Amino acid sequence: MGISLKDRNAARAPAALLVLAAMLGLPGCGDSPEDAAAKAISVVGSSTVYPFAKQVAEDFVAANEGLAPPQVTSSGTADGIAAFCAGVGATTPDIVNASRRMTRAEFAECAANGVSEIIEVEVGLDGIVFAAATDRGIDIKLTRDNVYRAISNKPFGREQTAKTWADVDATLPATPIVVYGPPESSGTREALLDLVVEPGCRQNSAMAAFEKSDPERFQRDCHTLRSDSGYSSQGEQDDLIVRRVASNPEAIAIVGYSYLAKNAQAVKPLALDGVMPSPATIADGSYEASRPLYIYVKKANLSVTPGLDKFLAQWAQSWGADGALAKIGLVPLPADRQARAVAAIQNQTALTAAALDTAQ
Repeated sequence: MGISLKDRNAARAPAALLVLAAMLGLPGCGDSPEDAAAKAISVVGSSTVYPFAKQVAEDFVAANEGLAPPQVTSSGTADGIAAFCAGVGATTPDIVNASRRMTRAEFAECAANGVSEIIEVEVGLDGIVFAAATDRGIDIKLTRDNVYRAISNKPFGREQTAKTWADVDATLPATPIVVYGPPESSGTREALLDLVVEPGCRQNSAMAAFEKSDPERFQRDCHTLRSDSGYSSQGEQDDLIVRRVASNPEAIAIVGYSYLAKNAQAVKPLALDGVMPSPATIADGSYEASRPLYIYVKKANLSVTPGLDKFLAQWAQSWGADGALAKIGLVPLPADRQARAVAAIQNQTALTAAALDTAQ
């Protein structure tokens, strides 16, 4: 993904964040009910970011009487970016939520369709979490190696034949491999592949060598999930994944950390490589399957959509350690990255293709 999640410090909102939120959060002098009704803020994209965007939208409505409630839709990161990049103007989304970073190809597609200035805002951190039913759920020691062997389409180039976890590793229980996870349109699936499946594959030196010598084979053997009952895509509905696993003691769910946090009575986390997911382990990077979350803003629409600047200010006011989003499972960014996110909003800094190749 080109993003290092290592060496993080504990997150505390810098003073600049609160100043910006106060400045941009003031009611606008020129906004009339007619202007506000002209276009509601339109937000599409990631199901992982969706509950946070919904919370921001609710708080935005409470703080900005007369402005239309933002329309927030969960469509998946890839589909959301495609809609966002389709063009500019009042009929197109103002913001796309993303549980991974925009790719160069997506950035180029945006530019080709006239979306030439995009503001990238990193809003927080999340973890790719493996969970089982709290009541009688499977208890299993997961590693990136055995997850790769269990859910890869062609583990180490061989046909996938594992039916039970014991088929993967004789020390694991002889329980059927039943994994419910995100679909191809999901940024969570991309993060799963990048942070868990590929590293499991790369532990085999021969497989790792294919990344340069035979990229197509590497993609096939290290970056593709099985399509039988061992791995079942559940659509962009993380709540549905949680409910299905809660009722099946043999199943494992793959969801964002916030869905685990809000369903703690129904599902329990499973450790990955001996580390349990938590706000602390996600923030400091010791939980390896952790990742940043983003929103991308169409700069041209700041002059089209009433209240869009105030909505961004509401995000900045909400993402700190004591903010509304931490209460529903968002892991705050370290202070320096929060400051960069504030600056991106304040300066309306346009993303560049070169910047997509650099770690944040």
